[in-house]
Amino acid sequence: MPAPSLAPARAAKSPHVGLVHAALAVGGFAIGTTEFATMSLLPYFARDLHISEPTAGHVISAYALGVVVGAPMIAILSAKLPRRTLLIGLMTVFAIANALSALAPSYRMLLFVRFLSGLPHGAYFGVASLVAASLVPPERRTQAVGRVMLGLTVATIIGVPVATWLGQAFGWRFGFAIVAGLALITAGLAIAIVPHDRPQAGASPLRELGALRRGQVWLTLAIGAIGFGGLFAVYTYLTVTLSAVTRVPPALIPIVLAVFGVGMTVGNLVVPRFADKRLMPTGGVLLLFMAVSLALYTLAAHSFLAVTLDVFAIGLGGALGTTLQTRLMDVAGDAQTLAAALNHSAFNVANALGPWLGGMAIAGGFGWTSTGWVGCGLALGGFAVWCVAVVLEARTRRTG
Repeated sequence: MPAPSLAPARAAKSPHVGLVHAALAVGGFAIGTTEFATMSLLPYFARDLHISEPTAGHVISAYALGVVVGAPMIAILSAKLPRRTLLIGLMTVFAIANALSALAPSYRMLLFVRFLSGLPHGAYFGVASLVAASLVPPERRTQAVGRVMLGLTVATIIGVPVATWLGQAFGWRFGFAIVAGLALITAGLAIAIVPHDRPQAGASPLRELGALRRGQVWLTLAIGAIGFGGLFAVYTYLTVTLSAVTRVPPALIPIVLAVFGVGMTVGNLVVPRFADKRLMPTGGVLLLFMAVSLALYTLAAHSFLAVTLDVFAIGLGGALGTTLQTRLMDVAGDAQTLAAALNHSAFNVANALGPWLGGMAIAGGFGWTSTGWVGCGLALGGFAVWCVAVVLEARTRRTG
């Protein structure tokens, strides 16, 4: 299937494509930092706001809900805006919401502003991916998307530890304040570097909604929502598994978590080169690779060296997100923005589904390592949906 026109931005091609990609990655770094660091800052704002840790966990859920709601809503309502303008606006709102998070005087206010913080998340990654891809030849689109996603993966290695350290040393509010600053920097970089563009002719909310009439869009989203859930099933309970099963000293646990981030970063550097040549086959191989590495986790968890290597492999599978982002560009037709933004709504569904099923397995008495089998099952479920998508696409080509 030929790649559709992504944006009129190609007509206004920037002579500094690498700088544009780097600027967009800074926004991903800010988003990744606040999304994951909130989990590590949870005990501190729970204590300061006089709430229990389970109650404080609702703050994380509020952010995820904001992502799921905001991605399609913003994509539809902003259909007639230039993408550069939308990027600047999204990062400005993100900066304000995180600044308000740092100033929140109560649990209820923090809950509300974290929901607001989540609203730009999916739309930003969707639009940033489209802008990045529009500045390179079609055969390098996935590599361009991967560079934007590098901000998110590097955040798990650098941003989260730094924000957590700031929260420990100076108070949890500084963790959100640094993200607000990063978001403002991104907005400034977008103003200075991202090329001007015009909305596509005929762009409208109704046309964006047309993406929802395409079966391949729904199948691609389902691959992410199910298949990616396997990664989250393991990652959510990784720290406690390292303590209870692997018997890792507390000081070494951050190293294993950082190795996961390194795996995601390497995956987003290497895998897109293959995806640009054979997109769907690469996605299928990634799903099977994830299924194997997640199944091995149940055995590897008993050895520090083995689990570290396996966690790196699981992180490599995170490149599935970049691959699916490009796939949505191919199947969304002229409803690019909504489809691209929905990709991150699907990932947040995965972020809810994986931990829920993993928690059920643990509560059922199957042990901490059972999350590996749950993850394997979800990855295979995503592969089953992938098979359906491939078969239906081949049938459409034969009859079309």
